Amino acid sequence: MSTRSDDRPPFRPFRNLNAKIASVPMILTTMVVFVGGTFWTVLYSFTKSGLLPRLEFVGLAQYERLWGTNRWLIAIENLFIFGICMLVFSMVIGFVLAALLDQKIRFENTFRSIILFPYALSFIVTGLVWQWILNPQFGVQGVVRNLGWTSFTFDPLYNADIVIYGILIAALWQGTGLVMCLMLAGLRGIDEDIWKAARVDGIPAWKTYVFIVIPMMRPVFVTAIVLIASGIVRVYDLVVAQTSGGPGIASEVPAKYVYDMMFSSQNLGQGFAASTMMLLSVAIVIIPWAYLEFGRRRRHG
Repeated sequence: MSTRSDDRPPFRPFRNLNAKIASVPMILTTMVVFVGGTFWTVLYSFTKSGLLPRLEFVGLAQYERLWGTNRWLIAIENLFIFGICMLVFSMVIGFVLAALLDQKIRFENTFRSIILFPYALSFIVTGLVWQWILNPQFGVQGVVRNLGWTSFTFDPLYNADIVIYGILIAALWQGTGLVMCLMLAGLRGIDEDIWKAARVDGIPAWKTYVFIVIPMMRPVFVTAIVLIASGIVRVYDLVVAQTSGGPGIASEVPAKYVYDMMFSSQNLGQGFAASTMMLLSVAIVIIPWAYLEFGRRRRHG
């Protein structure tokens, strides 16, 4: 009589067969559209494709031209600044707002709805709204000057040195509400006994958050970071709605560069090369994280 060496369940390939069959079209579609489209994009990034794709290979010429273009370098710099600031500020502001709402304040549902409402708007609407708010004639600057402070200046969308921060303001206004809701859900999942024990031991509230609560909310933070990062890499709508890449090319971002190369300049090869670099940047971040995350789970059962 044989005994099992572990507690793993027996392998049953025909279990939930109907559900597996129903998922086949979705899996095939994903493989064809995503994997096939990715392979096609990478392949044609090594070609001299113009208005139409053509298999005339030029090696790394498109990539050499890409990294020798000042516009692309500015786009990468803007994405780096925007990404770091967006990650830090959205996480900090979202967590602080969630911690405040977690105090069982009055009209919590109203405040939560108000803060989350901007996330329901499209990026184009958000961009246009903040373009009006930051307009130096009838926006914040115009209102303050009409009140008597004639030397007050606040025109980030018209200043090439700080234009990316004007776009950041609109992005934070729209995206922080979602982070707040995720953090609030995480805080509500913390056992009340932990708070009681911390109060009995005389641990300050900020230490409880930093050393106990935040480590317990690691999955929530990971989810929020993934959602924010995916939005950062493909930021396009806000830039187009607020500045169209201006002043000049001061607010250029990679997604807009790809769009302009492929549809305005009719240079598919250059657009494919830029798209591949964006994919590579995401893979450099996602693959090590996925390996560490799922590898840890496998090692710990």
